[in-house]
Amino acid sequence: MAAAGGRCWLVWAAAAAFVLALEATFVEDLDDSFKDDRKDDIWLVDFYAPWCGHCKKLEPIWNEVGIEIRRSGSPIKVGKMDATSYSSIASEFGVRGYPTIKLLKGDLAYNYRGPRTKDDIIEFANRVSGPLIRTLPSQQMFEHVQKRHRVLFLYVGGESPLKEKYIEVASELIVYTYFFSASEDVLPKYMTLPELPAVVVFKDGTYFVFDEYEDGDLSSWINRERFQGYLNVDWFTLYELGDTGKLVAIAIIDDKNSSSEHTRLKSVVQEVAKDYRDHFHRNFQFGHMDGNDYINSLLMDDLAIPTVVVLNTSNQQYFLPDRHIENTEDLVQFINDILDGTAEAQGGDGFLQRIKRIIYDAKSTVVSVFKSSPLLGCFLFGLPLGVISIMCYGICTADTDGGGAEETETSKKEIGDRELTDEGSEEEQEQENKEKSAEFSDEEHGQKNIFDKKKD
Repeated sequence: MAAAGGRCWLVWAAAAAFVLALEATFVEDLDDSFKDDRKDDIWLVDFYAPWCGHCKKLEPIWNEVGIEIRRSGSPIKVGKMDATSYSSIASEFGVRGYPTIKLLKGDLAYNYRGPRTKDDIIEFANRVSGPLIRTLPSQQMFEHVQKRHRVLFLYVGGESPLKEKYIEVASELIVYTYFFSASEDVLPKYMTLPELPAVVVFKDGTYFVFDEYEDGDLSSWINRERFQGYLNVDWFTLYELGDTGKLVAIAIIDDKNSSSEHTRLKSVVQEVAKDYRDHFHRNFQFGHMDGNDYINSLLMDDLAIPTVVVLNTSNQQYFLPDRHIENTEDLVQFINDILDGTAEAQGGDGFLQRIKRIIYDAKSTVVSVFKSSPLLGCFLFGLPLGVISIMCYGICTADTDGGGAEETETSKKEIGDRELTDEGSEEEQEQENKEKSAEFSDEEHGQKNIFDKKKD
């Protein structure tokens, strides 16, 4: 049985090694020759660093991307490059962090900024590798595309300066969304356009026409309108919304909580996003966020849920309602207060806020380390504190010993002074000895004279 178990383990190990080797064949390891060989093909490349934790997490996903793209028959080639070993090539492509995902098509390089999931990466690759503007030849094709995409932009009409501008904007924003073109007869019969040519966005079950006089620059308008009117907001969505210049009105709720208070607040925000679009869509994006953990770390506050918060992602300011939001009228009033400047802005990116952010992040890091691994936390923070304590103790002990030595020397000196005071100085003692010797000599001389007289 042991031998059979050993054989089974060997078979399993061989199968796993075969699968890994098979996956590796769909993702090419690139070297310095890639710079000259790449221009004839479309490449989806992961620039990584061997020591990067995020890169290691992406690796199995990247292998799945390679397999899926190869199986689909796509002309895209998938590769990966160690940016630390080939830093000059990575620098040439503008790689500044790890991992960096780029699609390279001819002389163009497109950065991927979406979630690092297989489906999102493949969707990005297929969108960017295809035509910049996709033509819709029939109404059936238009309906098919409309069902597949929650947001799509469509140019309607012939050659014009507006089309040239549309193509220019598409070359910049193709990394985010699709761009299509069609003739007027392809459009649904319910659509009426005020004039041609026109640029239209389809989303939220309806459509909106670009108006240069009201909406300003076409690029800014497309960048604002590439999101649905109401979103399920997470950290990445907030990051992307920062490019739109809009304020973000979010209902902070618990999706798992089915109480009326949570569902009501979510419905209130949805209704305002839909019914008051004409009033607020140029300045506000609406949505909801599940849980308050991320928003608390962002605001450095502890928000009780459910609640509403309005974020200004450009300067990190935020607004909180001064009263409970009960209905759409309350939310509309709160938004109008923000627009006319009567609502108080909190937070910001000033000096004091940055100091507060540093302290908050440091505190959060310490707490998270102790929560996840108390022993590791004790080692990381207890060891330095212990070393510092020992150093302080050593310094204090050294000062005490030095003081005792000085006191001993002082005592000895005082005793010596007292002895010198009692016995006199050495010079005084020597003078006294001379005087005694002189007295003794005179007395001896007198006795000698008396003896001589007796002898006479």
